[in-house]
Amino acid sequence: MSLLHLQKNRQMTRRQFLWLTSISAAGLIAGCATNPVTGRRQMMFISEQDEIKVDKQYAPMQFSTDYGVSQDKALNKYVSGIGDKMAALSHRPQMPYSFQVVNATYVNAYAFPGGSIGITRGILLKLDDEAELASLVGHELGHVNARHTAQQMSKGMLSQAVVGGLSVLAGTQGALYGDLAAQVGSIGAGALLASYSRDNEREADALGMQYMVGAGYSADGFVGLMDMLNNLSKHTPSSAELLFATHPMSDERYQTAVDKAKTTYKTSSKNPVYRERYMDTTAKLRAQKGAIESLQKGEENMMQKKFGDAEVDFRKALKIAPNDYAGLVMMSTCQLVQKKYAVGNQYADMAKKVYPDEAQAYHLSGFAKINLKKFDDAYQDFASYEKLLPGNPNTAFFRGYAQEGMQNIPEAAREYQRYLQIVREGEYARYSYRRLQEWRAKGLI
Repeated sequence: MSLLHLQKNRQMTRRQFLWLTSISAAGLIAGCATNPVTGRRQMMFISEQDEIKVDKQYAPMQFSTDYGVSQDKALNKYVSGIGDKMAALSHRPQMPYSFQVVNATYVNAYAFPGGSIGITRGILLKLDDEAELASLVGHELGHVNARHTAQQMSKGMLSQAVVGGLSVLAGTQGALYGDLAAQVGSIGAGALLASYSRDNEREADALGMQYMVGAGYSADGFVGLMDMLNNLSKHTPSSAELLFATHPMSDERYQTAVDKAKTTYKTSSKNPVYRERYMDTTAKLRAQKGAIESLQKGEENMMQKKFGDAEVDFRKALKIAPNDYAGLVMMSTCQLVQKKYAVGNQYADMAKKVYPDEAQAYHLSGFAKINLKKFDDAYQDFASYEKLLPGNPNTAFFRGYAQEGMQNIPEAAREYQRYLQIVREGEYARYSYRRLQEWRAKGLI
């Protein structure tokens, strides 16, 4: 039996995610809190420690879904330096901020509630100078400082009549590839991200502009960012769909930035935008622009289930950048979806060698090996995945499936039981439950 048919895709709703990440008795008791930006009291059931806990649990999963943190250490150091400088000027400087460039090619930036901020390679290629980058980082800092995700989590809890008892299939659906990502056990891009309201965006813009000007940049950088986003929103390429789904754009946001640059922050026009420094630091990334654009086209074809066309795009990208981890993982996924398990395994193994400390390739490799009936090697891959990225319940299922393939029934039963402690519904859960019943009836466990 192929594992491709074991799981039906289930789209985790935002409400389910909020429940999954925010059920906390301490948070419920809190009730009200003072907004760190406005100083006003607001309904808030999520404590600062809850925000940090959610962040630590789910930000690593999203970063891995986005093909890991960039291996360009100089670029990461550069972005972190900009972020740290502005975070110190923010309303919540005590938060454990982290600023990461991720290998994803789609156009976006996002923030988790505890201060983990991700910026994709795709959006960095759209920026013209350091001031625009500072504006982007400042905007995401605005969401963290205004506690926008915590507000939405609190509202989600209020909308439910009873706390507890909710069984949720955790983090296995694929927003990017539909059910394809679910079949190989990864988390879809954006599945764990907040969708902000227009009011949230206005507030984050105001804070972002305040932070970047305070850090010594010209407000023209924020106008440049808004201009780029506004123009991009009018065309909405598939690579930017998630950006505008989570960060709604409008002409009003652009015009507000223009007005504030001319009035409130008029004197900042003399401040630098550091275009040359930005171009120098991103030179290595911009040299990969052709590869990244081909990967974007490949992802679009994957979403449309045009796997042959996607394969052509991925090959083109890998010809330009043969050791690009994201490209190797995308090609592996493309092969596995077409049930070309041996070829998919080859690309997954290549990705593991290119980036041994990133988890996703191990999951793909293990999935391929299970279908090639190399159960011992598959188990080792899933064990490596879980060591690098604990918390994905599917790993327990696949470990159990591999143990079953090796005829290690007691070990398989333990893994299936571990999976069922987290997930109670879906094809994997039904399969696990059925196997445990059969083995108990036969006296094997």
